[in-house]
Amino acid sequence: MPLSHEERFLQLVRGDTRGPIAGAARFGLSAGSIGYGCAVQGRNLAYDRGWKEVHCASVPVVSVGNLTVGGTGKTPMVEWVCRWYRLRGVRVAVLSRGYGRGDDEGLNDEALVLEENLPDVPHLQDPDRWASARIAVEELESQLIVLDDGFQHRRLARDLDIVLLDALEPFGLNRLLPRGLLREPVGSLRRGGLVVVSRADLIECSRLDEIRLFAEKKAGALRWVLTRHAPIDLVGAGKAPEPLGTLDGRRVAAFCGIGNPVGFRKTIEPLCGMVSAFRVFPDHHPYTAVDVADLTSWARTCGADLVLTTQKDLVKLRAANLGEIPLRALRIGLKILEGIDLLESSLAALRPTPSTET
Repeated sequence: MPLSHEERFLQLVRGDTRGPIAGAARFGLSAGSIGYGCAVQGRNLAYDRGWKEVHCASVPVVSVGNLTVGGTGKTPMVEWVCRWYRLRGVRVAVLSRGYGRGDDEGLNDEALVLEENLPDVPHLQDPDRWASARIAVEELESQLIVLDDGFQHRRLARDLDIVLLDALEPFGLNRLLPRGLLREPVGSLRRGGLVVVSRADLIECSRLDEIRLFAEKKAGALRWVLTRHAPIDLVGAGKAPEPLGTLDGRRVAAFCGIGNPVGFRKTIEPLCGMVSAFRVFPDHHPYTAVDVADLTSWARTCGADLVLTTQKDLVKLRAANLGEIPLRALRIGLKILEGIDLLESSLAALRPTPSTET
């Protein structure tokens, strides 16, 4: 199976691709990182010094973001935060930029997943999140706002910054874009109220200690929460949720178009043993009829009797089967391993007024 553009890029920046052409490409990317770093530093300095205006919403704002490109588990974290407030009677709205939306300007894949899992939480998508915040408060009567992927969006003030690090690749190869995967330097973690390490169950305790030591060397003392991606059940288009035991004894093929396909594979392998075949598409891939036909042929060739993907992919495919082979998505929830009291006390400290809705 040919590698996707993202896989080829990762092989290049990680140094897996060798030869003079690859070396020259990495040199060029390193030069690009210098310019990118200067731009990031200048922008952050402008906000730190008050040269760029920061707008304050009239309700508390929680930002969920990260340092790197790729999947760190922001969507499950956003869902966890929203559920925590909804259980306490607080009306919540999610704001995001809407990256990866189709030409019809509908919701993107993350928003569609949140819409399925949190039907009572409105999701507004607009690059101008200050404008969205006003709509959320004035028209939707929201009492708290959650910014999805908001760490770099500094135009809207926030009361709490939750910053995620993926335990499998926490610091983006220690290089800024485009030579590495960092959106800004590790020292920027000092702006974070909480640092959440996702997929912490997939690495050794000694590695967790290394992550903490390196981050605090760059950013000073930090407050830590450890989480894992906990499989909940299997969902299918137009189907009732099925227990994870459905995977027992099945020959499973899997595919995804997300920022961290390795993390997805590591999550599903303990559930279904050896995955007979695994295919990767670019993040936010817009599936077409040609893709569906290709996946159907691929699954049949693999001898699979069940195909597994992510909710982000399934909400775009909207298919219950690939030909005669069932297609299901693994629904993921966030499980707090360490720091639950710290997380809950930080959320409670924002003190939004609970509604009187029934």
